[in-house]
Amino acid sequence: MIVVGGGAAGLSLAHRLVLTGSHPVTLIEPPDGPPRPPERTWCFWDRDTGDLREAIGATWSRLRVRGPDGGAVTVDPAPLRYHMLRSARFERLVHARLAGSRTARVVRATAHTVRDVAGGAEVRCAAPDGRELTLRARLVFDSRPLPALPPARTLLLQHFRGWFVRTAGDRFDPRVADLMDFRVPQPRHGLAFGYVLPLAPDRALVEYTEFSRTPLTTAGYEAALGHYGRDVLRLGPFTVEAAEQGVIPMTDARFPRRSGPAVFRIGTAGGATRPATGYTFAAVQRQSRAIAAALRDGRATVPAPHRRRALAMDAVLLRALDTGRIDGPAFFTGLFRHTPAERLLRFLDGATTPWEEWGIGARTPVVPMLRTALELPFLPRRARPAAGTAPRHRERPS
Repeated sequence: MIVVGGGAAGLSLAHRLVLTGSHPVTLIEPPDGPPRPPERTWCFWDRDTGDLREAIGATWSRLRVRGPDGGAVTVDPAPLRYHMLRSARFERLVHARLAGSRTARVVRATAHTVRDVAGGAEVRCAAPDGRELTLRARLVFDSRPLPALPPARTLLLQHFRGWFVRTAGDRFDPRVADLMDFRVPQPRHGLAFGYVLPLAPDRALVEYTEFSRTPLTTAGYEAALGHYGRDVLRLGPFTVEAAEQGVIPMTDARFPRRSGPAVFRIGTAGGATRPATGYTFAAVQRQSRAIAAALRDGRATVPAPHRRRALAMDAVLLRALDTGRIDGPAFFTGLFRHTPAERLLRFLDGATTPWEEWGIGARTPVVPMLRTALELPFLPRRARPAAGTAPRHRERPS
């Protein structure tokens, strides 16, 4: 087996294939330099961290959402907890486990083409010294970003910039993660919020995020972050120790999970990003486990990362946000205020029953959501460029 790409999806699948031990695996990763993405932050919620425990950098037992008026909703989603890991630490963990396996290897090269050939598939790539390499396998799992997004009825971008800050005094509660803080100026189209992951009383990842059609300039993010940190959070003197920035497509496009008889798409390229939230990491873990189990049992398949019912609900929400029919801050704050936290997180993961989803839906703006649901089947799907949508998983982010 060949896995192309050293992001969350590629690393996760290679990791699962080594753990099952049923097939040899070659992981093709970009060499050091510009082709290699910068370090990223990934977050997810789960009951425990399982075999990823060594990669987890922080965990929170309580989550908070703040409305535009400052009203806070703090919840305990037990038995679920919110976990954060940094990509470099996750990469070290996976590489160590690959190095300890006799059936795994890592090839540092830039993949150019992936195509079906007789008896399987091949990957053509360039080594760091310029040599052209051709690798062949019975199956190839490709996690590289798509050159263009599939046709969709709605496309919003979740775009953000974050600072890792250190304050002069204790300003954060390490027990509580702020998922959405709507005490920031709202754009004319879409919504904006702050996001705070405390790492210590004087350290945190502080982000400014928008759901809208167009990313900001770096200067625009810096201004928004400066306002949020100084005027909203009132952090006082602080230093920025590192920064990260990214764009995640939020779309109701249909992502094909197979591009040929022996070539599969995984990760964001295979539809693992949850359209209405941008969360990806947890879906990547589920998909990787399912692929590895199927291969162990002699089946070559990539299961859908999200249920059709969940995708249908996401399509309605995206369209309602895009048209301005619902107030985004009020919508998300209301979800956390009126829905038991553990049930809501399972809903966001697509793990609720139809009856639970009916109860959650009844607490949303029914008329605009119903109007949007009735209109969707008649809307055309249009192709849009993928330029600028280089996903970074925050799960959330391949």
